[in-house]
Amino acid sequence: MADIKTVGIIGAGQMGGGIAHVCALGGYDVLLNDVDREKIDASLALIGRNMARQVSRGIVDQADMTAALARIKPAASLKAIGGADLAIEAATEDEEVKKQIFAALRPHLSPDTLLASNTSSISITRLASSTDRPERFIGLHFMNPVPLMNLVEIIRGIATDAATYERAVSFARSLGKTTANAEDFPAFIVNRVLVPMINEAIYTLYEGVGTVEAIDTAMKLGANHPMGPLELGDFIGLDTVLSIMNVLHDGLADSKYRPCPLLVKYVEAGWLGRKAGRGFYDYRGEHPVPTR
Repeated sequence: MADIKTVGIIGAGQMGGGIAHVCALGGYDVLLNDVDREKIDASLALIGRNMARQVSRGIVDQADMTAALARIKPAASLKAIGGADLAIEAATEDEEVKKQIFAALRPHLSPDTLLASNTSSISITRLASSTDRPERFIGLHFMNPVPLMNLVEIIRGIATDAATYERAVSFARSLGKTTANAEDFPAFIVNRVLVPMINEAIYTLYEGVGTVEAIDTAMKLGANHPMGPLELGDFIGLDTVLSIMNVLHDGLADSKYRPCPLLVKYVEAGWLGRKAGRGFYDYRGEHPVPTR
């Protein structure tokens, strides 16, 4: 297979922007697509600010930042993405949305384009089966925030061939990431362990065992976690936490993965965490304040 030189990224949100950031610094030409052009512009601005912060901390040279930013180009349509050597879907954690993206991308793909999804929980085999190239489809699950987190989970679907896997591993490692192979089961490794812990913390709040502040303080100081589970849920996005719990509950048919009713209620209210201004904390003031 040809070397990867151009990376197309579909979805200019938190994850897509982060992936574009590390790919550009890694020397790849990047095409960034989103259905909302304003999101692309906002993502490019955020990437610039985040790289500037890296420069101020001596992590990245100014010249490298300038060159990296020049490598990222907005892609107004999926047609532009089709010519990339690697196309990474980084849209919302919704299986039907992801399948619709791959269906729309299909007519524009070059014969050798490698397809990847940044899904954090959904079956790679199912997503791959909705494309014309399941053997060249793989899961590349970057961790959030992408520029800071060193891990990429690599997930093969049942049809993924060996050459695609090797190419994906080499690509991730070229970005300075460490890879971990995960089998194609619901939520893979990280979120299979992490998200039920967040859900259990929400149950702990729901049942009145502790307050938001007490639960997060207990886990930070009692388990040496850098961030409390409720704060972490807000950071990830409570809609994403709920989506992953639903994937686990539906895929494994085990009641221990039942989403906490309080989590469902927060999502119904639109209190999705940091991105919405409110979740288990209210972020609209100078300092976050617990909402319960």
